[in-house]
Amino acid sequence: MAPLTFGFLMDPLEHVRVDHDSTFQMMLEAQKRGHTVRYFEQSWLRFSGTATEARMRTVTVRREAGRHFEVLDESVRSISSLDVLFMRKDPPVDAEFLHATQLVELCSGRPPVYINSPQGIRDANEKLYTLNFPELMPETCVSGEKSVLMDFIRRHPAGTILKPIDGFGGQGIVFCAQGDRNMRSMLEMLTNLGRQAIMAQAYVPQSRQGDKRIILVDGEPRGAVLRVPSDDDHRGNMAAGGKPVKTTLTEREKQICARLKPKLLERGLLVVGIDVLGDYLTEVNVTSPTGLAEINVLDQTCVETHVIQMAERLAAKR
Repeated sequence: MAPLTFGFLMDPLEHVRVDHDSTFQMMLEAQKRGHTVRYFEQSWLRFSGTATEARMRTVTVRREAGRHFEVLDESVRSISSLDVLFMRKDPPVDAEFLHATQLVELCSGRPPVYINSPQGIRDANEKLYTLNFPELMPETCVSGEKSVLMDFIRRHPAGTILKPIDGFGGQGIVFCAQGDRNMRSMLEMLTNLGRQAIMAQAYVPQSRQGDKRIILVDGEPRGAVLRVPSDDDHRGNMAAGGKPVKTTLTEREKQICARLKPKLLERGLLVVGIDVLGDYLTEVNVTSPTGLAEINVLDQTCVETHVIQMAERLAAKR
């Protein structure tokens, strides 16, 4: 097919870890297939009076830490100049992030293929979206009220996991045991004295064996990695020190993927990382899910090939 122009809205390319960053893997694959690669940061967006544009850098990329990209051109271009736009800005999903998802939809010409859909990203909070599938989740409570949360904790003798709703990379996730004398203090801090709701989930004992990150492309599972927590932590997130381990999908996990597929596609959520703990779905990550590089190494595969082929196919239908 004719070369396309791929745009990546992402964090600074200078700070990318070439052996870990999933967005970088996609950029490499797009370049390998002969496409033009441009990237820009959230703060480079602007509205010109008729449509949104951004200061964009056309780059070549290579897997060489410290010398991993070269800028060929830098100029202001419209969002509609892109054939495909990857929305890969890392969390937190704050007001500026949400503003960016609104701006990129304002195109004067034909809009690009969005991966993922800006509307879908706005709708699918990575913690709360799982509440649409209660039959797949561990028992869960969302509240900012201390009394409600304490009652939930008391009803789960194996312990409770507490999560900030807008957290990412395992930040702020704590294990709370029944009778913990820090419980009230912990809840006050996490809820900002009751002003912010948090998520409480029944502890899943299998978490010591790790949680599984499954990458879905166009609704289909294309790879998975088991993230095993260190001995002194309860979190398996690789950003929190979890170790990536080779794995395969269980029948239960395949059923979870099949259950999610139509809902994800309905919202334009085409590259998604779901987290499964034991038999339970715990998160649906839609902003910039990681794990591609680790899956590629462990399984001797190339997950990003499926991503770029999907983008090519969708761009051809525009």
